[in-house]
Amino acid sequence: MTQTPVRLHTWLRLQREGVPLGVRADALCRAVRGCPEVRQAFYLSWQPGARIYSHEGGGQQLPPGQGDPLQASDEALAARLATEGRLGLDQVRQLECWLAGRLRRAGISHGQAFALSLDAGPPGMLLVEVHAGVSLDWLGWVHELLTTLLGSINGLLRASPLLGQDPQPSLLLDAEARPLELNAALLTLLGEQPLERALRLLPVNHVALVRACLDQARAIEGVEAQCGERVLIWTYIPDAQERRVLARCREATAQILTEREAARARRLYRLITENTTDLISRHTPDGRFLDASPASWTLLGYWPEELRGQLAQCLFHPQEVAQLVQRAQDALEQDGYHTMTYRIRHRAGHYLWFETASRAIRETYTGAVVEVVSVSRDITARVQAEENRRRLAEVVEANTDPVLFVDPAGHITYLNPAARKALGLAARQPMPALSEVIAADDLARLQREGWSTAERLGVWKLDTRLQPPAGGASVPVSMVLLAHKSAGGERYYSLVARDMTERELREAQQRRHQDELAHTARLVTLGELASGIAHEINQPLAAVMNYAGASQRYLQALGSNPEAARRVAQGLERITEHANHASEVIKRLRAFLRKGQRRMQALDVAEVAREAVRLCAWEAGASQVAIEEQLPENLPPVFADRVLLEQVLLNLLRNAIDANREAHPGQPSLIRLIARAEAGQVLIEVRDQGPGLDEEALGRIFTPFYTSKPDGLGLGLSMSRSIIEGFGGALDGMPDEAGGLLMRCRLPRQ
Repeated sequence: MTQTPVRLHTWLRLQREGVPLGVRADALCRAVRGCPEVRQAFYLSWQPGARIYSHEGGGQQLPPGQGDPLQASDEALAARLATEGRLGLDQVRQLECWLAGRLRRAGISHGQAFALSLDAGPPGMLLVEVHAGVSLDWLGWVHELLTTLLGSINGLLRASPLLGQDPQPSLLLDAEARPLELNAALLTLLGEQPLERALRLLPVNHVALVRACLDQARAIEGVEAQCGERVLIWTYIPDAQERRVLARCREATAQILTEREAARARRLYRLITENTTDLISRHTPDGRFLDASPASWTLLGYWPEELRGQLAQCLFHPQEVAQLVQRAQDALEQDGYHTMTYRIRHRAGHYLWFETASRAIRETYTGAVVEVVSVSRDITARVQAEENRRRLAEVVEANTDPVLFVDPAGHITYLNPAARKALGLAARQPMPALSEVIAADDLARLQREGWSTAERLGVWKLDTRLQPPAGGASVPVSMVLLAHKSAGGERYYSLVARDMTERELREAQQRRHQDELAHTARLVTLGELASGIAHEINQPLAAVMNYAGASQRYLQALGSNPEAARRVAQGLERITEHANHASEVIKRLRAFLRKGQRRMQALDVAEVAREAVRLCAWEAGASQVAIEEQLPENLPPVFADRVLLEQVLLNLLRNAIDANREAHPGQPSLIRLIARAEAGQVLIEVRDQGPGLDEEALGRIFTPFYTSKPDGLGLGLSMSRSIIEGFGGALDGMPDEAGGLLMRCRLPRQ
């Protein structure tokens, strides 16, 4: 309600100043809609050619009427308004006219239509819809008021068109910064928004600005106001006599945004220039520094101020300067762009590799190069990496070990000359498949665990044989699978195969030497066990002689003694039994003394251990040493050579017997022989009750030729460890918890 006088005043001023009809119509409708009883207001003018009323202004419009638009006519309505001046909208809806259909389609029925002409030409009509239940009597007073005001305005001289014809949005404010009048441009800017929204277009401190403008009697310019996404620049012009202020604004959104973007770009450029690791520099056409970014200090050791005026070529490597300068000048003159890689001297004296991209800045009219802008970066690390890769490639090519590159799918992508030679491939022959050069079992193991292990740990090893695709002898190799990752994160692999032919020969020869030495050690052992062996053979031989003598006596008494025949048969049976026992002893000795290549087979550890106990049983008994066996029958088998494993256990038992005899001379003692399965291994332990060994002696017992026995060679434990390691196991010695020494042998289960 408080804004209605301002709206009415604004319409009257616009009507007086003769602004376009559409602007005046919008101002009139806005003033009428300021009444709280009014719902909508429309101004329509008569169109003689079309014989209908049509909307004026840019506000909301009524929908089209019903029927054929070519037959539309509002002549009946115009005649009634000419004679009666105003009609209720319910009466208009009953007339045979085009506007009646428009009202029905819009659902408008409560209100009045006034005959009101804003121009001296064709008649016009103001259509007012009020809220339901509101009386229509007061609308007659509104019609008379508007008609009177129009008559009085039309009789007056035109006012100054300064406010109304101002193309910039403007409004008059009183001394308290309250709006008095708005011009057409500001009304257009507001659109359908209420007039109070005009104050939101002003700067937030507009009240203080109006007072300052009047108090200081001066204009205030360039005041920025933000209204949503829109930016307005206001100017306040005082009228000291009338104590009011004309506020004019201009749309500056694009300008301000452009300036802000430019300022942001300048700040960004400055930040990039000051913080980039690349050197950005400007030069004269002959290469003299005009300016440089702060990166010159971190890259070259010079501050930008030190470089200004200095020729860039003075920092080039002497061997490259002449060629680089001439080539750069020619390229910039012809193409306007040039990139070069070169060496440049650091302030400390060493040279760095630089890559510089330069662009020529030309004079607009003549096209002459007036300035050069360059961006330079230190590529020393990249050049060194490329050099290292080149050297590495040369090493791979010259390597005598076969090298194969493999992609993630398992396809061979590269073979070095050594690999081609090992596989019997010519230089231009196509790459074979991985399945053609590696045995199926090894390839399956590679697929099963090789790729994943290499991905996880970076490396995986495999002993295999390379098979030439065209046939021929395979090559034993120790192959290493390496997983690599490129800069882009892609995986690739390399197989480095070490030719193991010579190693196989050396290992075979070493095994032969070890077997010979083990055979010699067995001979020595049997020599040391001669007394026990003689006793074990003499016992069955003496029994045979006794039973033979008794059988002869019984044969002579066959006629007189009825039991003689049975006694002879019994004697012959006992002779056979003791003869077989002697034969078994000889057989065991022959097996123990077997000479030749080792025979790897699945063995029952308990059975081999019992055989070793039998061989040293007489020596143990003579020393009053009891051997306690804890050998389960359900032990998993191990893969080893029977004779060599028996030799190791016999050596450990005899050492334990010697230790017990030393610690308990003439007294009974105990040795425990224990076997058990644990974590994929079979453990064999020999625990004695000897004096034990100190830490220094424990560290040396497996050293060849080290012995604590006055007549020992010091090869027994060293050889035993080598034999066990040849089976893939381990042999260690440690103090026993109960005293004495514990020798523990670990063998992988089959």
